[in-house]
Amino acid sequence: MRTPLTPLEFARRARSIYGDREAVVDGGERWTYAQFFDRCDRWSSALQQLGVTQGDRVAYIAPNTHAQLEAFYAVPQIGGVVVPLNYRLLPADWVYMVNHSGSRVVCVHADYLALVDSVRAEMPAAEHFVALEGGGDGWLDYESLVANASPSFAPVAIAENDLLTINYTSGTTAQPKGVMITHRNAYMNAVGTLIHHHMSADERYLWTLPMFHANGWTFVWIVTAAGGTHVCLRKVDAAAVFDNARRERITMFCAAPTVLIGVANAPPEIRADAPKGIRILTAGAPPAAATIERIEEEVGWTVTHVYGLTETAPFILVCEPRAEHASLDAQGRARIKARQGVELITSGELHVVDEHGNDVLRDGATVGEIVVRGNVVMEGYYRDPVATARAFHGGWFHSGDAAVVHPDGYVEIRDRLKDVIISGGENISSIEVEGALLRHPAVLEVAVVGLPHEQWGEAPHAFVVLKPGMTVTEDELRQFARQRLAAFKVPKGMTFVTELPKTATGKIQKFVLRGGRSAIATQ
Repeated sequence: MRTPLTPLEFARRARSIYGDREAVVDGGERWTYAQFFDRCDRWSSALQQLGVTQGDRVAYIAPNTHAQLEAFYAVPQIGGVVVPLNYRLLPADWVYMVNHSGSRVVCVHADYLALVDSVRAEMPAAEHFVALEGGGDGWLDYESLVANASPSFAPVAIAENDLLTINYTSGTTAQPKGVMITHRNAYMNAVGTLIHHHMSADERYLWTLPMFHANGWTFVWIVTAAGGTHVCLRKVDAAAVFDNARRERITMFCAAPTVLIGVANAPPEIRADAPKGIRILTAGAPPAAATIERIEEEVGWTVTHVYGLTETAPFILVCEPRAEHASLDAQGRARIKARQGVELITSGELHVVDEHGNDVLRDGATVGEIVVRGNVVMEGYYRDPVATARAFHGGWFHSGDAAVVHPDGYVEIRDRLKDVIISGGENISSIEVEGALLRHPAVLEVAVVGLPHEQWGEAPHAFVVLKPGMTVTEDELRQFARQRLAAFKVPKGMTFVTELPKTATGKIQKFVLRGGRSAIATQ
């Protein structure tokens, strides 16, 4: 009677009980669950006709469209492996990932056809190139393949430890690594998320988070499990978020902190008459308490902070709300919500340990590394046994994130281990300094890194992006920080910049900032 744990089970259930409910909205197109799964079945059949068999990899380069969403059902239900690539990368990156994964089919959105055409000859393992939209010579047409295929495909047996996706890390310091996520990994993450963040069949989910990013944090399957509606958003900006919130009656979305900043600082005319009560899950980098406070108090939306990595499918911590938090003022609640939180019920065991592997004190001050083991942790890095062994040494997955544990058991990240600033023998959390500076009304974004200092070895230096039309001097900002931080934590220098360098998934590239003022455009 035992059945494998796989997110395909969510599809089976949704097909049975939500068939006539609206499943997907993509621009002017709308599909019920019955229509959506018919399309998935036809694409599965078409892939088999193209020669895709169990274990074969199918790569995608696409924004949040219905075709990208269909990949997460059509490919795995014939035993294939989805390889969702970051469309913001360079063609050379795609070449590496397609070749490294051995993808036999490459599916590309119209916006990227020309770029892929320029490097097709460098992808010898790819046998078929499919245009999800657009097309031309040398491209198979996705919609024609779907329309002309039979809805009956040859079924295959799926085991829960079978590979479901290969998700490539951003690779800022080396070649990107392919994270192997199994059916079981994804299923457990989805169920755990639903336990801590309940969703119903009335949910209308806006796709602000890229589906390629850790499989959309598994919401490609979670929304379907709940019987909710996927509302695709191909390009994200604050105006589009508020417009969809009104027009499509959005109830929830996920967002990295960079998107939260845009929402929190949207001009009044954009957020006028915005519906209240929308729920947001945020992760990817620690959000500032000031940003959370602004969204909750001024916009009227609720933010829940979760934490994880691509390697953990991705969630391993959630900032679980408790009754005692309700008695705090807005700033106090925001400070709690900025923490990463406690283990999800299904994620496994998490510890914050010192260099000897011992748990750190629950004092909110002693810093250690987050290590984890459990049901959501990846199988390993694809075709990279050395990196896999390094990540799993001692029988735990090592996150590389430095954190503290508060007396109530809530974990709070203080930095990436490599980003902790050691100034005059004192450890300084760049995240703490950034959070203080972000409370200044003129500051839009800020990143703090350690730069060489004649007296202290290294000292915190802030790179600051101001809000449009706002001004503040370095001395004024330093005085502001001094009221909120110990003196040794106040940045010794500040550089005002027009933008911060970021990875394709929106994370700030601090290694670029460490190159100094010449590394980025200054104001």
